[in-house]
Parts: sequence; structure tokens; C-alpha cells
Amino acid sequence: MRTAGIGSAQKVTLPNEMIKSIEDCGFFESIPLWAVTLIGSLFITVMSFIIILTVYGRFFRLYMYTAIAPIPLATFVGQPTQNIGKSFLKSYLAVCMEGAIIVRACIIFSLFASSPPVVDTDAAPAAMVWKYIGELAFNMLVLVGAVKMSDRVVQEMLGL
Repeated sequence: MRTAGIGSAQKVTLPNEMIKSIEDCGFFESIPLWAVTLIGSLFITVMSFIIILTVYGRFFRLYMYTAIAPIPLATFVGQPTQNIGKSFLKSYLAVCMEGAIIVRACIIFSLFASSPPVVDTDAAPAAMVWKYIGELAFNMLVLVGAVKMSDRVVQEMLGL
């Protein structure tokens, strides 16, 4: 668990070269930095909301399946209704596997996010920040894609 980064919170900081370059900017040189930061923060905020809503929706569905599980499982008693119980178990397994895929995707994303970005010290401060936000946005797009496609992956795996 600690190797995957779940046991403790990890700090993500900007590289020192980037911090020094940003702090050395004057007022007019910092205007492109503000624009890049604003665009990047809006994109990251939207992606965060999508991830949060998707993950909460999927885990709420898992909770609802678990809450109503006794009803479809009771159909195993009678011969004519056993198919209802079998299909419920298949779909419950699929929902559980979606949760496992989402957890795995979040672990992989945290490992990507904790690795330091490559900083080009010869670039302008706005270019450094743009590249950093671009790497972060790409990682978030991969995470959103993995979370959103977890149901399709499970359906293909189980043949549902």
C-alpha cells in the first residue's frame, strides 16, 4: 500500500528552477503567466469535477447494488426465477470490477503526478508553466478516460 502511494499523502511541488524563474518575472512578463495559469486552472477544475462526479456515481451504484442484493439473491430459491439471481450476480461482479479499475487508475495517476516534470531552464517562464500544465492536463485526461471507460472495459471482459 505504501509503495502505491496510498499509505501516506505525497507532496507535489514545482521544481526549484521553475519557482525561481517565475519569481524573477516583472509585472508585464507575468501577464502571460496569469493567462496560462487561468486557462490551466479552469481546465483542471472542470476535469476534477468530471472525475469526482463519475467516481461518486459509480460507487453510489455499487452501494445501491449491495443494498438491494438480498432481493435478487432470494430468487435462487425457485427454479423459474434462478436466472434473475444469476444475471444479478453477473452485473454485481461487473460493478465491483468497475470500482477496482477506478481505484487502480487513481493509484497509477498518483504515481504519474508525483514524478517531477522535466524543466527546460532556457525557456521563458510562460513556456515552462504551459509545459507543466500541459503534462498535468494530459495525465488528468488519461485518468478521466480510464474512469469513464471502466464500464466498457468490464463489459468487454465479462461479455455483458
